[in-house]
Amino acid sequence: MGLAQAWSVALHGVDGIAVEIEADVGVGQPRTHLLGLPDASLHESKERVKAAVRNSEEEWPKQRIVLGLSPANLPKGGSSYDLAIACATLAAAGSIPCERLGTTVLLGELALDGRVRAVRGTLPALLAARRAGLTTAIVPVDALPEAALVDGIDLHGAQTLAEVLAWLRKEPVPLHPPPQPAAPPLPAVPDLADVVGQPEARWALEVAAAGAHHLLLTGPPGTGKTMLAERLPGLLPPLTRQESLAVTAVHSVAGVLSSDYPLVASPPFVNVHHTTSIAALIGGGSGMAKPGAASRAHKGVLFLDEACEFGQKTIDALRTALEEGEVRIPRRDGIARYPARFQLILATNPCPCAPPKETDCICTSTVRRRYRSRLSGPLLDRVDLRVRMRATTAMANADATPPEPTAVVRARVLKARTRAATRWSAHGHTWPANALVPGPALRKEFALPRPTTALLDRALALGALTGRGADRCLRVAWTLADLAEADRPTQDHVAAALHFRERRAP
Repeated sequence: MGLAQAWSVALHGVDGIAVEIEADVGVGQPRTHLLGLPDASLHESKERVKAAVRNSEEEWPKQRIVLGLSPANLPKGGSSYDLAIACATLAAAGSIPCERLGTTVLLGELALDGRVRAVRGTLPALLAARRAGLTTAIVPVDALPEAALVDGIDLHGAQTLAEVLAWLRKEPVPLHPPPQPAAPPLPAVPDLADVVGQPEARWALEVAAAGAHHLLLTGPPGTGKTMLAERLPGLLPPLTRQESLAVTAVHSVAGVLSSDYPLVASPPFVNVHHTTSIAALIGGGSGMAKPGAASRAHKGVLFLDEACEFGQKTIDALRTALEEGEVRIPRRDGIARYPARFQLILATNPCPCAPPKETDCICTSTVRRRYRSRLSGPLLDRVDLRVRMRATTAMANADATPPEPTAVVRARVLKARTRAATRWSAHGHTWPANALVPGPALRKEFALPRPTTALLDRALALGALTGRGADRCLRVAWTLADLAEADRPTQDHVAAALHFRERRAP
C-alpha cells in the first residue's frame, strides 16, 4: 500500500496550528491506530470516518492503518479532523490521488452517512491555514459564510464526503463556491432618549463611551441602571475590520455566530446573570478551555447586573482581564488565551432590601456593609467612574429639556475619540482610547503641571487614592478634556475625575 498526507488545523484558544495528518496503510491485522495525543472525541473519529467512507460507496482499507497527527506533542481534540482523516486514509490506500491534498486544508465533521457537518472555529482555523502557506480550503457548506471572511485562500464548500472525493479525483462535480460576504444589518440599539432623568448618570455614560472607561451604577431598583447599560453600545464607534475579525474568531470558537451574518461588525453587549460561574464568566471546560462571557464581550460591553449578588471569587476573577485585556486559562491540554478587552459596566442596589426610597431601608449597617463588600477594593480600584443614582420622582416634566438622543451623544463621543487617537498617534502611539494609555506614559511623556494634579497628590498623601487610581483619574481627566475640546486637562477636569471615584457607597 502507501503513505499519504492531508492537512487540518488544531485550535488553542483563538490561535490555530496547522496539523499534518499522515496515513500509512500497510500489511498487518486490520486495525486503525491513531497517534498524536488525541482526546476521546478524536478517538471516536475512527468509527465515524469508517462508516462515512462505506456509506459514500467507497471501500475502507482492510489492512493495518496508522494515522499520525503532527506535531505529535500537541494535544488535539474535537471532530474537525474527520474529513482530513478520511481523505488521507483513502489516498494512502490508492483510492484517490494525492495531488491536491498537499496544499489543501480540510475541515469538517463526518456524519455516518457521509454528510459534512460544520464545526466551531472555522474562521481562526482558516486564518492559521493561510499563515501556514496552504492555498486551498474545503469546509462544510454551512460554514461557507464564515469561511468567506478570510481573504487570500481558494475556498470550496462540501455537503458530502463523496463531493470532496470527486473533487480530489478532478471529476466534473463542482464544489459549492463561497457566497459574497453580506454586510450585517445594523443592530437595533435602544435610544438614550428613553431614559428619564438621571443627568449625572447619562454624563458618566458619555464619558465612559468617549474614553472606554469602566463604570459602576449604584441606585434603587427602577432608576434606569440596566437601561443605561444597554444603550452604551449605541454610543461606541463601529469596529474596524481587524477588530471585527478578532471578535468574530472568539464567537466562532464559542459557537455563537449567526449563520446568515457571521461577521460581528458592531461592539457586542454581553449581559451576565449573577448566578454565573467562574468558568462561564472567564472561560473553562475540560481539555482546552472554551471562551467565557468576558471574551465574548471583547471590544464591546460586559454588563454585570446586580453585581453585589455575584460571588466575590467570581467577580474578582475579572481583575486580571481588566488590566491586561486577555484571559489565560491553564488546563491539562495547555494554556488557552482569549482576548478580553471589554468595557465593564456594573449595576447594583445599595442594600439587599433595596426600597424605592433609601430612607425606607430596613437593613442594619452590618448587613449593608457586608453586601457592599462583595465588590472588593481591588476590583473597585479598577473602575474609573462611580455614579450614585437617585429614585425617579416624576414620570414627566413639561418644563424640562427633552433628553438628548443617542445620535447626538454619539457624535460627541466619536469626536472625542478622534481627538484622543490623533493626539496619541502624533507621538507614535496606537492607543485607540484614553483608558488604554499606560500609566508611565501619562506621568512622564504626557505629564501635567504640578498645580493641575495637586488634588491627586493630596489624595495620594492622605491614602485616599492608590497609584492605580491616580493613573485612572488622569485617563478620565484626558477624556473630559477631549469632550470639552481642550488641548490638555485643567485642574477642573482632574477634580471632576477624582469626584467620579470619591463615592462612599459602591
